[in-house]
Amino acid sequence: MKIYRRIIHYVKPYWAPLAGSLLCILVFTLLSGASLISVVPFLNTLFKVSGEIKSDAAEKAGDFQLPLTLNRQLVSLKTKASQWLVGGDRQQALLRLCGLILTLIFLKNLFDYLQAFWMAHVEQGVIKDLRNDLYRHLNELSLSYFNRTRTGQLISRITNDVTLVNGGVSAGFVTLIKNPLLILAYLSLALYLSWRLTLIALIILPASMGIIGLIGLRLRKASTLSQEKMAEVTSVLQETISGVRVVKAFAMEEFELRKFRRVAKDYFKSLLRITRVSKLAGPLTEFLSAVVGVGVLWFGGQQVLIGEGLSPGEFMLFLLAIFSLMQPVKELSSVNNRLQEAAAAGDRIFEILDLEPEVASLPGAKKIDCFNNSIRFENVSFSYENEATLAPAVVLQNISCKVKKGEVLALVGPSGAGKSTLVDLLPRFYDPQRGRIWLDDIDLREIEVKSLRSLMGIVTQETILFHDTVRNNIAYGLQEISKEKLIQAAQAANAHLFITELAQGYDTVIGERGVKLSGGQRQRLAIARALLKNPPILILDEATSALDSESEMLVQQAIERLMANRTSLVIAHRLSTILHAHQIIVLDKGRLVQHGTHDELLAQKGLYQKLYKMQFRA
Repeated sequence: MKIYRRIIHYVKPYWAPLAGSLLCILVFTLLSGASLISVVPFLNTLFKVSGEIKSDAAEKAGDFQLPLTLNRQLVSLKTKASQWLVGGDRQQALLRLCGLILTLIFLKNLFDYLQAFWMAHVEQGVIKDLRNDLYRHLNELSLSYFNRTRTGQLISRITNDVTLVNGGVSAGFVTLIKNPLLILAYLSLALYLSWRLTLIALIILPASMGIIGLIGLRLRKASTLSQEKMAEVTSVLQETISGVRVVKAFAMEEFELRKFRRVAKDYFKSLLRITRVSKLAGPLTEFLSAVVGVGVLWFGGQQVLIGEGLSPGEFMLFLLAIFSLMQPVKELSSVNNRLQEAAAAGDRIFEILDLEPEVASLPGAKKIDCFNNSIRFENVSFSYENEATLAPAVVLQNISCKVKKGEVLALVGPSGAGKSTLVDLLPRFYDPQRGRIWLDDIDLREIEVKSLRSLMGIVTQETILFHDTVRNNIAYGLQEISKEKLIQAAQAANAHLFITELAQGYDTVIGERGVKLSGGQRQRLAIARALLKNPPILILDEATSALDSESEMLVQQAIERLMANRTSLVIAHRLSTILHAHQIIVLDKGRLVQHGTHDELLAQKGLYQKLYKMQFRA
């Protein structure tokens, strides 16, 4: 019920179309009953049968009877309606009855359409709001969450799971209201005509409810498993498409195909399991209804043949009412299945929405818009949790260093030394377990995260570009940037020339992750983006290591322009790019082992000298 209540919370903003839909359901129900009742005077007129609809309620003393006043009102109403419909010439009466039946059916379907339209407004609104909330919350979660969660799993939550929740909304507000009202209308009509035959027909109810309950319990477990298998399919698909160059380079198409077939087969089996369980309720309920219906046919038909009980027209109406019950009862039997699927999907959705970001702004955090003095790391230690053993994997141990405004701090060390992790702590992608980081003598934890990151520009070796135009990639997130400023940033990044040679210039769509551009071109666009943002603090994670000589020269020139008059933290694999850094710190296995300028470190016998000789021994 907790999950259902949270889903209903998303329905509240759409109360107006929901109310309209429910009103249409009520009118539709009344018109459905009226269209059935109109069959009796039609049959009586057609086959020259006189009389009105009667019930067997008063055949014996002590049987159920309507209150006297209400009974008189009903009799009077039936008499007037009968005189208007079947009075006079039989052909005219048939014409009036046909017109009435046609009108009732038209109005019934009109209100059914209006109900479906307004309910679709509610359902699609809930889907939109749920997806918006999920997407917003995912953007608020810390980087560590994405490091341990597969992208396909997250995509599946926003797409597949939200759609299943929508099925629960439809089941809860349409099927659970419309079908019970139809059942009530048809059942009331059947009871009025013959309570004995109706009681015989109701034998099916306890058996149907028991079957529906048992099936629903099994379905929720099967649905949860199916959603997990769908997430695996999405994950494999996303990873294969993202890494298609590697797949083709290693000729691993068949390997990836076998992997995809395996997860697709698992999903197929889970769907079959759901189908086997969910599709059982409808046929079983319908068969039990048919068994009871045949019993009613035999028992009621016997009474009609011997002239007791209902007239042929009334018995026909009773049969129509009873058999009309089958469809809403059958649909009602699937409601629990859909609600269980929605609950399982809701569990997975709210599991994400309930996650608290590991890195977030504290209440009352300071907003800053400038950087004045220095950045200081004080005894910083950091560990990643090993998911297999749940033991911390130490990455940084007691790191202390300081960089003043306008200086360049270079980080050097072998792979896995902790360089990238250290610079990731500055924009608070993570928080250190021990120690502090100060910005102008303010602890980073006391600064609002958004304002902190607004001071920083980041250019990494793995350039992230979007499936959009060159213009929008450079001006990412910035509104109403003039063309002049855009071109100035591109020129400073040595990108303007190649951009103008593209088919549509700055309006050229560069493909997902910039696949239509070379590595050097992508890097220069990333540098142009950082230049346009004009941040006082710059983080460079070896932006030239994967480039050819010409591209490296152009990118290095752009980086030098970018670093001018800025405080920069540079991760360097090629030591030639940091010869003029104000400070160099050397990391090894998470520890700071050397600290100084290039000349000072080169004069020492240590790791820096060793790395330098390895690179420049030729």
